[in-house]
Amino acid sequence: MRRFLSIALIAFSVTGAETIGFDSIRAGAPPPGWLIAMTHTGSAPKWVVQKDATAPSKPNVLAQVSTDRTAARYPLAVLNKTLKDGEISVKFKTIWGKEDQAAGLMWRYRDENNYYLVRANSKEQNIAFYKIENGKRTPIIPKGIRARADGVKHNVPFQSWSLLKVTFRGPVFEVYFDHRRVFRVEDNTFTQPGKVGLWTKADSVTYFDDFRVAGK
Repeated sequence: MRRFLSIALIAFSVTGAETIGFDSIRAGAPPPGWLIAMTHTGSAPKWVVQKDATAPSKPNVLAQVSTDRTAARYPLAVLNKTLKDGEISVKFKTIWGKEDQAAGLMWRYRDENNYYLVRANSKEQNIAFYKIENGKRTPIIPKGIRARADGVKHNVPFQSWSLLKVTFRGPVFEVYFDHRRVFRVEDNTFTQPGKVGLWTKADSVTYFDDFRVAGK
């Protein structure tokens, strides 16, 4: 299940970076210029632009609102833009979820079964780094800090806006939360350019705003 929409993105550029807002897009539909997809099985994801009075840039956000509780179901929103090295960030707010309360960034995306992922989780209160290879999720554990396969313990506020960022250059990746570095990892699985995008898990209802992309 995938679809590209052809209308131009609403965006602005600052020193080579592109920050994508959703404020001039009609509410109630997926954003134009994005691919809607899913890793694994379950009911279809539902990504829609909608109004939120608390949005960092008003009035709209991009929301994943489907609530299928299938545990290994990963709804994806993929920007039609390819990078090898650079950085991406997004402001997010976890809204609801009994099974999970997650928000993620993905990059070097080849297809719905192959990409890198960093995700923050309000229910588990941690941040974790994974590779999704041939549909299998494998944790990549940071070196030099106390960490487990399910991530690094970190406060991830529920129903409050936070910022998640990852920088990537070659095999080196650095993860930031609210502008402070959390950890660094290295991995050589995906070395070619790929698309970038947003990720959730299971029944996570999550809002996103100000998706920033920089690099080449």
